[in-house]
Amino acid sequence: MSAPRIDTEARQGLTMVSPPLIYAVLVLAAPLATILAYSFFRDGYLEVIHEFTFENYRAVLSDPVFHKILLRSLWVALAVTAATVLLAFPVAYFLSFVVPPERKALWIFLITIPFWTSYLIRVFLWKVILGHNGVINATLTGIGVIDEPLSFLLFNVQAMVITLAHAYAPFAILPIYVALEKIDRSLLEAGRDLGESRLMTFWRVTLPLAMPGVIAASLIVFIPTIGDYVTPELIGGGKIPMIANMVQKQMLALDNRPLGSAVAVTAMLIVAILSILFLLLNRRFLRVRS
Repeated sequence: MSAPRIDTEARQGLTMVSPPLIYAVLVLAAPLATILAYSFFRDGYLEVIHEFTFENYRAVLSDPVFHKILLRSLWVALAVTAATVLLAFPVAYFLSFVVPPERKALWIFLITIPFWTSYLIRVFLWKVILGHNGVINATLTGIGVIDEPLSFLLFNVQAMVITLAHAYAPFAILPIYVALEKIDRSLLEAGRDLGESRLMTFWRVTLPLAMPGVIAASLIVFIPTIGDYVTPELIGGGKIPMIANMVQKQMLALDNRPLGSAVAVTAMLIVAILSILFLLLNRRFLRVRS
C-alpha cells in the first residue's frame, strides 16, 4: 500500500472522527477541565479568586463530614449494585436460556420500557408507593393488616436502595444477557455429559463465563449511583445526603465553587480508582474465558 493512499485514508478517518471528538471535548472535557481548574482557586466573598492553592483539597480530606458522606455514598452504591445484579441475573438467565429465540426480541423490548419514562418520574412513583399515604400503606390499612400507616418505608437508606435498584435494573440485565448469549452451549452439554448436575454446571461453567457481563453491569450501575442527586433529595427527604448533594450545597447554597469543585474532583478520583479495579477484574475473567 502506497504512502499517499495511507495519508488519504488517515484524513478520511480523521474527518469521520472529528465531529464526535469535538462534541466530546466541548461537552465532557471542557466542563471537567473547568471543575479541575476551579478546585485550585480560592473562594472570596461572592467571587472566585484566581490564585493557585491546595487548601480546598486539604479542607476536603480533613473534613469528617466529607468522610461520612463519602462512605455513605459508597455503601449505598455498593448495596444498589449488589441488589441490582442479584435481581438482574435471573432475569437475564431466563431470557437467554428459557425464552424461545423468536420471542427474545419482545422480552428485550419489554425490559427497555422503563427507559421510555423520565428517571425523575420513576423516582416520584416510588415516593407515591412508599409514602405515608402511599400504595403500600393504603393497601395494608384497607385490608386491616395495620391500624396506622408504616413510617419506616420512606426517607431512609433502604428506600433509596430500592428506588435506585429499580431505576438501574435494565442497565444490569442487558450486559449480563449479552454475556450469557455468548456462552457456547456445547460447553454446558459437556459438563453434564461428565456427570455434573445442572447446579454444578452453572457454578463451574455458566457463572465464570458470564462474569465479564456481571462486572460490566456492576460498573454501569455503580458509577451513576454513587453520584445520584435526585433520589437522596426525594426518597431520602434531603436528610440522607450523598456526595452529589454535598457538591450541590457547596456550589449553590454556600456559593463556594472552589471547595465544591474540590469535593467533586476528589469523588471522581475515588470512583475512577474503583472503576479501574472493576476493569482489571473484568480483564482477568476475559483471559480465563479465552
